[in-house]
Amino acid sequence: MTLPLLGVVVVTFNSADVILDCLESLLASVGVALRIAVVDNGSTDGTLALLRGWACGDWPYAAPADLPFHLAAVPKPVPLHATVPPPTADHTVTLIETGMNGGFAAGVNRGLAALVAVPKIDRFWVLNPDSAASPATARAFATEPAPPGGFALMGGRVVYLDTPNQIQIDGGTINWRTGVTSNINQYADPVTTPPPDPAQMDFISGASMVASRAFYETAGPMPEDYFLYYEEVDWALRRGAFPLAYCNDAIVYHWAGTAIGSPTTQRPASPFSLYFKHRGRIRFVKRHLPRALPGALIYSLAKAAQLGLKGFGAEARAVLAGSFGRPPAPEIRARLSPEAARLAAFPDQ
Repeated sequence: MTLPLLGVVVVTFNSADVILDCLESLLASVGVALRIAVVDNGSTDGTLALLRGWACGDWPYAAPADLPFHLAAVPKPVPLHATVPPPTADHTVTLIETGMNGGFAAGVNRGLAALVAVPKIDRFWVLNPDSAASPATARAFATEPAPPGGFALMGGRVVYLDTPNQIQIDGGTINWRTGVTSNINQYADPVTTPPPDPAQMDFISGASMVASRAFYETAGPMPEDYFLYYEEVDWALRRGAFPLAYCNDAIVYHWAGTAIGSPTTQRPASPFSLYFKHRGRIRFVKRHLPRALPGALIYSLAKAAQLGLKGFGAEARAVLAGSFGRPPAPEIRARLSPEAARLAAFPDQ
């Protein structure tokens, strides 16, 4: 029997602390053949050395004790291919080194370009490296019936890995007056909460998102000028007549923001995260909702005031800088290489 085929793009940037859980969970997927493209965006924390050591068996793997599902280490060695192999019944891993941090979308697009070159792959799963997927999730994404006429992007349930009794996102909505995005069913119980209606979604989270080949060929690659945040929101608005879809049986567990400091249930977002998120939001509003720009900027002022009153001065300043087109604070800029800063369109400081 021929197994369904699914392409997977995992973009790494300083992901040494999480990437093995992600890859081991993908390679444990059943009932599907995966073509996994790991795109490294110039990691400096030893991610590449870790991947090579793990793949040849020099770095033993043991799943975290608190992982919500059983995960045994896959046999080694795991070949790391330079190009995506043709379809077979086996899972494969292709390692693509960009040599620089061009942003999330740039990494995704490198992986998509490699996978699209394999004609038999019709669906492409973009997955964050700080995630672990249950063994049935990949097959569920690969075999979920498409709506009549196909779909643009498909999501599933993303659950907080450190609090697996809480949903992180079931799909996203946009506040059309401010550009602020919201997570459907966030913090709800994943066991008792029914799946969402895809017709009520505005976008699918880039943490776990499946794109169809038809959508990719129509809409083109993800927009790269956001660098971080809002690229998947913008991409979803380019879907034309293709609807969004949801796979009830696809569950991903997500650490959330390990590399860039996105907000979690225990802490606010980092200044780095806030700068890019609000810069991306204003860029999105100017592009798609220009009449909402005054309301979007008022929201930024209110958000900065809220953070400042709580004692988060650096975070408040990051919101204002990102929203009003100012360069980031030195500590934010210092986290990027000169090449990455150029691609993020920062002026010299």
